[in-house]
Amino acid sequence: MALVDTPPASADSFSRASFTGSASEYFGIWIVNVLLTILTLGIYSAWAKVRRKRYFYGNTVLLGRTFEYHAKGLQIFIGRVIVIVALIAINILSIIHPLFALATWLVIVIGLPWIIKRSLRFNARVTSYRNVRFDFVGSTGGAFVAVTLGGIVAFLSIGVLAPLASRWLWRYILNNLRYGDRSFSSEPRLGALYRIWLLPFLLFVLGGMIVGVIIAAALEMERGGREDIGGFAFFMVFLPYVVVLIYGLAVLVYRTGVRNVVLSAALLDGRHELLSDIPRLRYAWIAASNILVTVLTLGLMRPWAAVRMARFTNEHTGIRINGDPGEVMSQIEASGSAISAEYVDMEGFDFGF
Repeated sequence: MALVDTPPASADSFSRASFTGSASEYFGIWIVNVLLTILTLGIYSAWAKVRRKRYFYGNTVLLGRTFEYHAKGLQIFIGRVIVIVALIAINILSIIHPLFALATWLVIVIGLPWIIKRSLRFNARVTSYRNVRFDFVGSTGGAFVAVTLGGIVAFLSIGVLAPLASRWLWRYILNNLRYGDRSFSSEPRLGALYRIWLLPFLLFVLGGMIVGVIIAAALEMERGGREDIGGFAFFMVFLPYVVVLIYGLAVLVYRTGVRNVVLSAALLDGRHELLSDIPRLRYAWIAASNILVTVLTLGLMRPWAAVRMARFTNEHTGIRINGDPGEVMSQIEASGSAISAEYVDMEGFDFGF
C-alpha cells in the first residue's frame, strides 16, 4: 500500500529483462521437436515442451543471470495421459446415460480449480533463478473464486465485469507466488483496469456493429429475391474474418493492458518493484503479423515469430531492486536455497493448464 501515495518510479530506473536467443538457433530445436512429435504420434510432445521451455528460460536474462526450467518430459507426459483418460471416461459415461453427462460436468467444475492450482504450483516449482526455486501456495478454493467464478462473472456481464474478474485472477496468482522464502504481492487498482478495458470494449462494440451491418445486408439481399449469389456468399465468407480480426484485437489489447497494470503494481518481498510497459497496439501488431507470417510459410517461420515475441516482451519487463542488487540477491539466495532443495522431488505432474 506504500505505493499508493508515492509517485511511480521512472521506467529508466528499472533493470529490464532481455532475450539472447536467435531464430536460427531455435529453429534447430523446433524442427527436431516437430519431426519427433510426428514420428511418435504426439508422444514426444511432452519432451518437446521441456526442450522448448529450457531454451526460452535459459535465454531470458535479468540482472545478468538467466532462468532455468527443471521439469522432466515424463512428468508432463503422465499429466497429459491422466487428462486424456479422464476425458475418454467422461465421454463414455455421457453416452451411457444423459444423467452421467450432468454429473461429469459437475465433477469438472469442482475438479478444474484443483487442476489449476496443481499446474500453477508445478510450473512455479520447476522454475528457478540464481539457483532459487519459485513456489505457489494458492488453495483450490482460491482457484475456484479466481478462475471459475471470475469467468462466470465476466461472461454473464458480457465483459463489463471483466476487469474485476482479471483482478481476482491475478491477485490469486501473484499473491500466492513465492521466490524462495520471499513473497510477491499485487493490489492493482480497479480504476486502472477499467481504463485499459475501455479501448477493448469500444472495439467489441464496433465489431458487433460491423457484424450487425453485414448480417442485415445479407438478409436484405436474401429477402429481396436478388440473384446476386456471389455477393451473398461474399458477405458470409467475409463475416468470420471480421469477427476474428476485431475481437482478436480487442482480446490482445485487453490482456496486454491487464499485464501492464498488474505487474506494475506488483512487489517482491514488499519493496522490490516490478514493471511491465508493453505498448498495446504494437503488441497486437506483432502477435497478428506473427500468425500471418507463420501461416503463409506453412509454419516454417514459427521459430522466428516465437523469438521475436519473446524479445519484445522481455524488453518491456523489468524489476527495480531497492538496495544494492548484488547484496539483496545474495541474501535471497542464502535464505532460499534450502527451501528450493525441498522441491526437487515434490513437483508432481503438469496437467497442461
